Amino acid sequence: MWKQISDRISLAIGENFAARSPRSVSGGCINEGYKVTDGRLEFFVKINRADRVSMFEAEAAGLEQMAATQTIRVPKPICWGVASDASYIVLEWLNLGQGNTKAQRKMGRQLAKLHQYSGSTAFGWTQSNTIGSTPQINYWKSDWIKFWQEHRIGYQLELAHRQGGNFPQANAIMAAIPQLLTHHEPQPSFVHGDLWGGNAAVTDEGEPVIFDPAAYWGDREVDLAMTELFGGFSSAFYAGYNEVAPVDAGYERRKILYNLYHILNHYNLFGSGYAGQANRMIEQLLQF
Repeated sequence: MWKQISDRISLAIGENFAARSPRSVSGGCINEGYKVTDGRLEFFVKINRADRVSMFEAEAAGLEQMAATQTIRVPKPICWGVASDASYIVLEWLNLGQGNTKAQRKMGRQLAKLHQYSGSTAFGWTQSNTIGSTPQINYWKSDWIKFWQEHRIGYQLELAHRQGGNFPQANAIMAAIPQLLTHHEPQPSFVHGDLWGGNAAVTDEGEPVIFDPAAYWGDREVDLAMTELFGGFSSAFYAGYNEVAPVDAGYERRKILYNLYHILNHYNLFGSGYAGQANRMIEQLLQF
């Protein structure tokens, strides 16, 4: 496998590369991660099952589109494909350091500029991708409410139902989504889509970087909401964001609905331990 990947890297960069003793590093919750080097060049490689190659293809496309906005640093995708019985993606290796207040504020400002980048009049993307390893449906819709209702909450609830999930207020929350998003008319922003603390960092030179996207054109608030779900972002980050693009009225309510998507996805990925949290969020939303 590593010979095949090395050959593919060589082709992509236009010079010979032969990986020496790949070293295991964190690859997130879904993939295996490795640092590969030939003693001169270094790359980060993520590995998964061969049938998940489309996940890496979509990741590469998301990173390339974010890079094209010239707003916030993302790792450059080098190549991707299938080697032996595994799929892989090769990314530039970034040396990560310790973030500080200045870097967090800069990350907030840069994320806001990403969200201000215009390029779509509808919600969705040119391809569906994954959130973790769960399929994420990105079929185009002009109506944000319908997009979120059908492709996000509705889809996750359907998956949960197939697994025997017990969500007594599922129909009620689906019916409530139009009211919860009423008077909110976001412009399509290119969003990271999975922006928790583990998918953001600062290089050792102090430059903010985000990675592992589940990208699409959506409401910018979905990214902000997820930054609050598991923590990891300082007050300086939010101050920086609001300097560029202050949040709209009603965000405190909408962020619960947007984060419900991720908690339902965690239920579908990791099991019943997230059912109680999802049900509590649904009950909270139905009280508005």
